[in-house]
Amino acid sequence: MDGSAESEFVMHTPCKKCGSSDANSLYTDGHTYCFSCETYGQPDEQERIVENAVKETNFKTGDFKPLIKRCLTEKTVRFWDYQTGDGVQVANYKDKNGKTVAQKLRYPDKTFAVVGDLKEAGLFGQSLWRDGGRTCVITEGEIDAMSVSQAFDHKWAVVSVKTGAAGAKRDIKKSIEWLEKFETVVFMFDMDDVGQQAAQDCAALLSPRKAKIARLPLKDANEMIQAGRQPELIDAFWGAREFAPDGIINGEDLWEEVSTEKEVHTVPYPYEGLNAKIGGCRLGEIVTVTAGSGLGKSQLTREFAYHLLNEGATIGYVALEESSKRTAQGLMSLYLNKLVHLQDVPTEELREAFDATLGTGRVFMYDHWGSTESDNLLAKIRYLARGCGCQYIILDHISIVVSGIEGGDERRIIDNMMTQLRSLTEELGIGLIVVSHLRRPSGDKGHEEGIMTSLSQLRGSAAIAQLSDIVIGLERNQQDAETSNTTTVRILKNRWSGETGIAGQLHFNTTTGRMSEENDIPF
Repeated sequence: MDGSAESEFVMHTPCKKCGSSDANSLYTDGHTYCFSCETYGQPDEQERIVENAVKETNFKTGDFKPLIKRCLTEKTVRFWDYQTGDGVQVANYKDKNGKTVAQKLRYPDKTFAVVGDLKEAGLFGQSLWRDGGRTCVITEGEIDAMSVSQAFDHKWAVVSVKTGAAGAKRDIKKSIEWLEKFETVVFMFDMDDVGQQAAQDCAALLSPRKAKIARLPLKDANEMIQAGRQPELIDAFWGAREFAPDGIINGEDLWEEVSTEKEVHTVPYPYEGLNAKIGGCRLGEIVTVTAGSGLGKSQLTREFAYHLLNEGATIGYVALEESSKRTAQGLMSLYLNKLVHLQDVPTEELREAFDATLGTGRVFMYDHWGSTESDNLLAKIRYLARGCGCQYIILDHISIVVSGIEGGDERRIIDNMMTQLRSLTEELGIGLIVVSHLRRPSGDKGHEEGIMTSLSQLRGSAAIAQLSDIVIGLERNQQDAETSNTTTVRILKNRWSGETGIAGQLHFNTTTGRMSEENDIPF
C-alpha cells in the first residue's frame, strides 16, 4: 500500500479495527492504512489532524543520550544526530546539503509524528555519506539503521527509508539516482511478510544485479543488537542474496536441490501395465483420464480411488455427474465385487462394505451435482486437502464446470481452471486425478467404435494436456460383441519417464462391476 502519488506519511495512530497502537499510518491526504489488519480508511475526521501536523515547523531539540534499552551508544546517536528531549526521541531528516528539513518524533507510547516536510528530505542518514561507494545498506526504520551502522563502527553507508514498509518503494524511487552510484545495495528490512515484500519491491527498482536482500534470524537489526547477536548481524550482511525477479534463479543455488533426494509419496496402481509405464500414482502430480462417452472413465477412476484407500491414503471425491450416494455405492460395490445399486444385498454385507470404505473416515466427498463456479470448486478442493487431510483427490469431470455457464468461453474457462489446479496441486502437495472428455473425432467412426485416442482430441483447452503430468486414454469398441467389455489403456503423456503407448487392456465384469487386467494380452 503506497497511498496516492502525492500522499506522504504523517504519523502512526491507533487502529480502531484491530486495536494496534502503532500499525495504523496516517497520510497527508487524510487516508489511513493499517499494516496489521490491512484496513484502508477514507479521509474523514483525520483531515484536521493532518493539516495541523503538516503545518507544524517548530523543530525540537534535545541531548545526545545513549538509548539504553536499544543498546545504542552515545557515539551512535551523536553520529546520527538522533536526539532525546522532553520525553520524545527526535530523528532529524536532512536535505542533500545537510540542513534539517523535517523531524520524525517518537513518543514513549510508540506513537509517531512528523514536523517539517519529509518530501524535502532524502533517506534518513543519506547526508552522512559520500555519493557512491562499494556498499549501501537500507533498513526499514531509523533505529535499525543506527544499529547496523554501530555494528560496522559507522564505516559503511547505511540509510533508512522514511516511512517504513508503507512508503519504502516511493522513498527508493526518489533516491534512486543516489543509490545507483553504489556497487551494491543491501536491503535489510524487517523479517515479517510486509517487510520482506517491501524489500522485494524496492530491490526490483535498481539496476540488475545491484540489489541484495539480507535475512535475519530475528525480526530486525535492533533486535539482533539487543540480543547480543551482532556477529550474526554482520554475517547476514555478508551473506545477503542477490535479488532476482520471481522465477529467475542462479544455478549455483541449486546444490541442495540436486544433491538431496526428496522422497516422493508414490502408490502403485492396481494394474501392472500402468505401473510399468508411469511408475505409480504420486503426490504433486495431475493425472488426467480421458475417453469418449460411456467408455469407463468414471469406473477406472473409482478403481483408482478404492485402491488408494486400501493403501492407507485419505481421498477426496468430487463427482459432479453423480450423487454422493451413488459414489458411496460405487466404492462399496468394489469391496463386495457386486453392484449394490442393482442387486439385493443383505444389510450385514452392506455394513461390512461401508465399514471398509466410507466408515474408515478417510473418504470425503463434495455433495454436489451438476455445474459449479470454478472458484467455488477450487475452494472445495483446497478444503478437502487442508481441512480434511486428503492426499489424493478425484475430479470427475472438468468439462461440467462450464456446462452451466451461459455464453461462457469453454476454452478460456478450462484453461484458467487447469492453471489454478496446477498451482493448487503443487501448493497443497496432493495427487489430483482429473476426468476429461474428448471431442468427437472427424470421420465416420467415433470413440465408441474403438478409434485411437490422442492429446489433440481433448475437449476444451490445450492446457489440459500441457499442465497434466500423466494423460491416460481409454479405447473400447462398444459395437463389437466380443470386445465390447475390453478397454485398451493408452498413455498419451508421461512426464515421469516419457514412455507412451499401450499400457495393457482391462476387462469389465458386468456381474462384479470390476475392471481387471488381462495379463495374457501382450503389450
